[in-house]
Amino acid sequence: MPSPIPTSRGQEFWTGVRQELPLQLGVAPFGLVFGVLGMASGLSALQTILLSSILFGGASQVVFAQLWGAGVPAPVVGASVSVVNLRHALYSASIAPYLRSLPLRWRIPLAYLLTDEAYAVTIHRLKTQPASPFQHYHLLGTGLTLWICWQITTITGVVFGATIPETLSLGFAIPLTFIALVAPAIRRRADLAACATAALISIVGQPLPWKSWIILAAIGGIAVGYIVKRWTSPGDSA
Repeated sequence: MPSPIPTSRGQEFWTGVRQELPLQLGVAPFGLVFGVLGMASGLSALQTILLSSILFGGASQVVFAQLWGAGVPAPVVGASVSVVNLRHALYSASIAPYLRSLPLRWRIPLAYLLTDEAYAVTIHRLKTQPASPFQHYHLLGTGLTLWICWQITTITGVVFGATIPETLSLGFAIPLTFIALVAPAIRRRADLAACATAALISIVGQPLPWKSWIILAAIGGIAVGYIVKRWTSPGDSA
């Protein structure tokens, strides 16, 4: 039986929270890994914790810590983090039509909370359920849930990181989280083509500087998915 459609601020917010909570099983190990990595890279405990609240982007935080620990010049670190975070521009372009009417006081904090897992959950709600004047509260719920979990697990990694055994392989939770986000959305040949292209580019492009393979994989996947969709006749199930 489908879930009832939220009709109020509270319903939208708590629906977002409930839908986001299962993904924290993958986010929590990611946060622990970053807390440990931040300390290992030479950042202080306070710097590591503040990085999670100021930058608030798992992949870009990991890149920052790795490059900083390797002694890479600050301009190169900044450029690399910016390239990694370009995917957020794609998220913004996708979600903007649904939230365009919001005042600036709403758009700024929601843009800050628009991370991978929050976007994946909220865009599904926006695309599959009727529009509501309170639908932005759904993103507020997903984003805050993720933010709170990320801060708690980062602090835990900073404080107790040395006691976490390596045999747990917490780093493996990072790719698993993104697989769990993408897999349910693959329903057509165009979706599969986009994912396969992005995966291929990400593997082949590993030697590229500044982690630029991330944005190239995204652009390549979008382009191939669009081409396959255009070639598919309107009556085809793909």
